[in-house]
Amino acid sequence: MRVLLLGSGGREHALALGLADDEAVTRLVAAPGNPGIAEVAEVRPDVPVTDPAAVAALAVDVQADLVVVGPEAPLVAGVADAVRAKGIACFGPGAAAARLEGSKAFAKEVMGAAGVPTARSRTATDPDTAAEALDEFGPPYVVKDDGLAAGKGVVVTTDRDEALAHAATCAQVVIEEYLDGPEVSLFAICDGTTAVPLLPAQDHKRIGDGDTGPNTGGMGAYAPLPWAPPDLVAQVMDRIVHPTLAEMARRGAPYTGALYVGLALTARGPAVVEFNCRLGDPEAQVELALLQTPLTGLLHAAATGALASHPPLRWRPGAAVCVVVASSGYPVAVRTGDVITGAERPGVLHAGTARREDGSLVSAGGRVLACTATGADLDSARRAAYALVDGVGLVGSQHRTDIALAAVRGEVRIPQR
Repeated sequence: MRVLLLGSGGREHALALGLADDEAVTRLVAAPGNPGIAEVAEVRPDVPVTDPAAVAALAVDVQADLVVVGPEAPLVAGVADAVRAKGIACFGPGAAAARLEGSKAFAKEVMGAAGVPTARSRTATDPDTAAEALDEFGPPYVVKDDGLAAGKGVVVTTDRDEALAHAATCAQVVIEEYLDGPEVSLFAICDGTTAVPLLPAQDHKRIGDGDTGPNTGGMGAYAPLPWAPPDLVAQVMDRIVHPTLAEMARRGAPYTGALYVGLALTARGPAVVEFNCRLGDPEAQVELALLQTPLTGLLHAAATGALASHPPLRWRPGAAVCVVVASSGYPVAVRTGDVITGAERPGVLHAGTARREDGSLVSAGGRVLACTATGADLDSARRAAYALVDGVGLVGSQHRTDIALAAVRGEVRIPQR
């Protein structure tokens, strides 16, 4: 099978490794790719991946049997629609379905129609409405940019002025009540009708240890979750994923691809914090490290409406941990162009990297590397991931030192009624 992969981050490097290891793949092309992906795939760095016509033309040119879209921006732009119009299978929702991530107000509308548990919210386009909403829900204040913001459009704060200031920077915001409880990421692979869950994972969004500082695109993740209720996946599939798929189909926008369900495990049960229209980053790194089922067949089955006949997923025993190494200044004022050493080891996935003409590897983004390791249990996986981090050289780099630590110590608690 010939596969075209779109994207250039750590998630896409993990996808590229999974696809390249699959004996069903005879050719793997990536656009724009990154230096890590270039080790296992042909890269087309000059293709604008948010241009539907350009991506569809590339898919035809490489005679792709399957196109896998990693990031959200191409999906919201309608790349999947353009690829399907050429008669090529595509893993990823069309533009109408990708609005679940492209507009938080739309996602709230869908959740309301489907009866999905989520936080009460109001949409605001002016300062007075935003202020009223903040006062209605009270602190902690949750203010979300309605559009795409690369995982950094959400402010959660007890400072009302900070909340108002963030709202003022957005054309439209969704302000909602705060959901108390640990957050969980659950991904469902969907073909418009059928959905297959992956393992629950937990991301660490804030830049600093102890969940301090501003939100980021994700500083680390781990799976599975030893503290999660045993019926969590069944609850989420029954109360959230299947009703959402049915509502999207009713609207004439069947959902095909990876549906990210960001959850808060509240005292009243799981509630949706947000939907995303693709695999998470860095959660995909730990999910794919543990997935034993061949990746290509799973994604192709989703893209062609054949999930119902796909064999049950198989998982490697143990656990996986990913720790992100970020550039100096991230997420506010990112410094790039610094030389990276120690990135050639297995498990060190490239996210924001570039290759100079002299062959040296340099930082080229905020999140630079995703150090991912597996182990017999969460503690050993965590130690292995941090051993990879310790081997990286990058001037001014930063990383959290507490990824998965609370879970290892048994300190994660779900609120009780």
